[in-house]
Amino acid sequence: MALMITDVCINCDVCEPECPNGAISQGEEIYEIDPALCTECVGHYDTPQCVEVCPVDCIPTNPEHVESRELLQNKYERLMRADLDG
Repeated sequence: MALMITDVCINCDVCEPECPNGAISQGEEIYEIDPALCTECVGHYDTPQCVEVCPVDCIPTNPEHVESRELLQNKYERLMRADLDG
């Protein structure tokens, strides 16, 4: 599953630099997570780093983007290949 940031977000800026895939960006009002880039840190870390650093617990799984660990791993590998291909 990709993660999402809820409107409880306080725009503290700590999540964005923690994302190894660049999936987090400043939205119109709060930070947003691009589900096409979010692997829940699979391939990088054991736990989602944005969730680890969030002071207000506003980053749940996104029910609209349900993915198994295997699919997240495949997405990670695809993203890494794209980075290498430039």
